[in-house]
Amino acid sequence: MGDGKSDADLVREALSERTGAYALLVHRWSARVLAVCHARVGNASAAEDLAQETLLRALRALGSIREPERFGSWICGIASRTCLDWLKSKQRCEVSIDRLEAPPIEDSSQRESSDNSWDLLYQEIEQLPAECREVLMLYYYTESTYQELGDMLEVSAATVNARLTKARKLLRHRLSEAGS
Repeated sequence: MGDGKSDADLVREALSERTGAYALLVHRWSARVLAVCHARVGNASAAEDLAQETLLRALRALGSIREPERFGSWICGIASRTCLDWLKSKQRCEVSIDRLEAPPIEDSSQRESSDNSWDLLYQEIEQLPAECREVLMLYYYTESTYQELGDMLEVSAATVNARLTKARKLLRHRLSEAGS
């Protein structure tokens, strides 16, 4: 079930309480939701919690969606609002600094070096301006085209390109300073 079905079809099935339809939507959209959250809050572990909260909020509010064919934009909007709520709350202070997993490496000395490199990379990404961080995280988390990202962010593909170029340039600059 779900192969080849549109988001609108899956929304209607989920509203009809067909088992598994919402799970397929979650599978289809969870990476983008996580990317939106990470881009908004700049903290991977908080983003994971906020993505889960977003998926729960969306399930509870599914009956309120006016245009089921725009499920992706709708759930990304919920993700943005969930993150804004978190940023305004006192919980923000309680979340620990995250440690993202690096790819497995056999040699423990190489693993430690790689862990430090990944930590530095993610710390620098999290320090980018929100606009740059958002487009960078969405691009790499979702592997979307510039046009798809533009639609999601409600900007042109050219603006996505410009933001990605700026983000990469800033990141290269920050990493070269950190490495010297």
